[in-house]
Amino acid sequence: MNLREQIKSDIKDAMRAKETAKRDTLRNIQTMIKQIEVDERKELTDTDIEKILMKYAKQRKDGIAQFKEAQRDDLVVKEEAELALVESYLPKPMEDSELETVIKNIIAEVGATGMQDMGKIMGNAKQAIGSRADGARINKVAKKLLLS
Repeated sequence: MNLREQIKSDIKDAMRAKETAKRDTLRNIQTMIKQIEVDERKELTDTDIEKILMKYAKQRKDGIAQFKEAQRDDLVVKEEAELALVESYLPKPMEDSELETVIKNIIAEVGATGMQDMGKIMGNAKQAIGSRADGARINKVAKKLLLS
């Protein structure tokens, strides 16, 4: 079962179980998927849907940070629940050591010598790693390796 079908099935299950928060979150994701399909006139693959889920998760993380700063604990709890649900659809994140190894290989592959090669590293890393690590984590590890 692909991600689209899984999300659709889980919406039905959430409706039957009267889990409104889960249902609403999944409907938001489904709406984002449909919007991109209509705009780009193509059917999205699981990889494309994972990118959407990564973007949605990043929005939730940003929201959590902002709501904590504003001391809105009620909204922090809501955002954290949505984030946990979204992350359940994403592949298991890479361990730091595994991520570091992949980026070391990419640095060697592209012949990177300094920060001016960061674009090459990031492009290849995002392609190789996919949704198992977000761009900020990849960037942080790449900078650490380049500057060491």
